[in-house]
Amino acid sequence: MIGTIELRRDFFKEHATVLFTSNEFKVILFRYPSGVEAIELTNSRGKMVVLPYLGQIIWDLVFDNVDLKMKNMFSQPKDAAEIVDTYGCFAFHSGLLSNGCPGPEDTHVLHGEMACANMDKAWLNITENSIEICGSTEYVKGFGHHYLAKPSVMMKAEQSYIESKMNVKNLSGTEMPLQYMFHTNYAYLANGVMTQNIPDSTFSLRESIPDHVKPTNKWLEFNEKIKQGQETLHTLERPDLYDPEIVFFADHLNQYQQNAEFEITSPEGTTFFTTFSTEEFNYATRWLLYNEDQQVGAFVLPATCRPEGFLAAEKSGSLLNLSPGEEKTFKVITGKK
Repeated sequence: MIGTIELRRDFFKEHATVLFTSNEFKVILFRYPSGVEAIELTNSRGKMVVLPYLGQIIWDLVFDNVDLKMKNMFSQPKDAAEIVDTYGCFAFHSGLLSNGCPGPEDTHVLHGEMACANMDKAWLNITENSIEICGSTEYVKGFGHHYLAKPSVMMKAEQSYIESKMNVKNLSGTEMPLQYMFHTNYAYLANGVMTQNIPDSTFSLRESIPDHVKPTNKWLEFNEKIKQGQETLHTLERPDLYDPEIVFFADHLNQYQQNAEFEITSPEGTTFFTTFSTEEFNYATRWLLYNEDQQVGAFVLPATCRPEGFLAAEKSGSLLNLSPGEEKTFKVITGKK
């Protein structure tokens, strides 16, 4: 390692400032008009924008002049407490005490407290071949849970992918629940073909309907045809049927592969990919949506459980628990081939 640069909030100004530069990398610090701090990290293949103090959200990701992020309604990130109020990012950390869409009896916010967490610290780890944006936040509640979360995201020299990590440690004297999803919001690739190294039959259509989904008769008919095996959805060729969203679940991935590999490829040859360990992430979600305001082809969202809320995970037996002092680390590699 060449070294570490500790960051402070007062480093971030309205006018962009170059913090570090080399033959391969450049790090620029700036602040959006909304007040949200941002780091723009570039290599010879593209750029990534990270919000170091807002849940370490990955706001933008571009490689080889291809924008990997979903179409959305946000021109800039908002200083929000819930992810739905700043839903314009490439990826965020969903969890950690609760995850996904809350059920009727759940009390947590959409995608949990970590998504828009107020980070305590941020820093850069720099080597000749990589730059890693790191952060930490301590969650503590009187009469509640207490943990330390340390997310990071790395860009490597001459590569068109990123490596995201999440480390969480239980700091309390009692057991804590754990749900985590690395929620990537990939761009919609028209007529893109989705493939993976697990059987297609592993995926099942979501049958619960969250509050934010407003079904139409056309959508309900399409869903019913999928459930009856009359329709499949391996190619993004019917955008008129993906509004509201279509969601699939894949459970118990470790029975098929030790390392899961997912891809989507457009007719023009653009390929996005995601790889992860099924020991760390034993569940996956596929999220598809297409309308005038939002277009997303999230071919895989790696997770420790289905994103149907805390009580659903508890009921299904997929809720993880950390003993006092125990910690877990999760890693995802994702980007463009």
